[in-house]
Amino acid sequence: MNWITDVLPPKIRSFLKRDTPENLWIKCPETGQMVFHKDLETNLFVIPGSGVHMRMGSTARMKSVFDNGTWIDVSLPEVPVDPLKFRDEKRYVDRLKDAKAKTGMADAIKVGYGKLDGLGVTVAVQDMDFMAGSLGTAAGEAIVRGMLTAVEKKTPFIIFTASGGARMQEGILSLMQMPRTTVAVQALRDNKLPYIVVLTNPTTGGVTASYAMLGDVHIAEPGALVGFAGPRVIEQTIREKLPEGFQRAEYLKDHGMVDMVVHRHDMRDTLARLCRVLTKAPPKAVEPTAPATEVRAAG
Repeated sequence: MNWITDVLPPKIRSFLKRDTPENLWIKCPETGQMVFHKDLETNLFVIPGSGVHMRMGSTARMKSVFDNGTWIDVSLPEVPVDPLKFRDEKRYVDRLKDAKAKTGMADAIKVGYGKLDGLGVTVAVQDMDFMAGSLGTAAGEAIVRGMLTAVEKKTPFIIFTASGGARMQEGILSLMQMPRTTVAVQALRDNKLPYIVVLTNPTTGGVTASYAMLGDVHIAEPGALVGFAGPRVIEQTIREKLPEGFQRAEYLKDHGMVDMVVHRHDMRDTLARLCRVLTKAPPKAVEPTAPATEVRAAG
């Protein structure tokens, strides 16, 4: 007999009970190292020992980019919910409700405007926690709105991609977002505004086949998987063993698909330098330090 559950009064039992969060400790997928969640968050979700870049939410990503971690959310257009009345094991509208409750987001893309090292920028972040970052009508509208906001404010446009591809629950409407976002990229080109793409793990499918590969500069985080179809599908199709590290950031850089691989700790400074160079903005003024005061010994 358990004396806590069977003997103690209910109020005391509830006092002794402590709920432990499921994500209190995070396990490194490569080494098995256990890292306290708060320590991982402080380290920008990079495992301290192995350097593995874990998934980073849209809000945390925005905070890591903008000056003082503050920005203005760009209002995004509303789109029809479940236009195809899709249902598999679950109704699409129910999946959307679950994803919204889990992430607090309207859809897979968050867009914000603010300052990066004193320079105005428009940033979009694709969140894998919202239905695997899939590209649907709402996400496509968010990207287009973000790019047009950059045109309106005359700022560089930076996007952090993370996606499993097009959203199957929206069928052809999802695939239509590929050409729509491509046209929006052209609006940035016409206005001579920089378009910088940061490829995070994973970036696949229709996202890779459209706006993720149309940037002026392509940056990838270490170890990020980037490709159209996954390695297993390709191996089964061509019936050949793929090279070691195929479709990973470092392999793609060596073969010219990615311009640079940048550690997350260096990402903010790298983006700031690129924005200043591409916009021909002057370097940020360095505040002069007060001259040292000479102290003489008495006597």
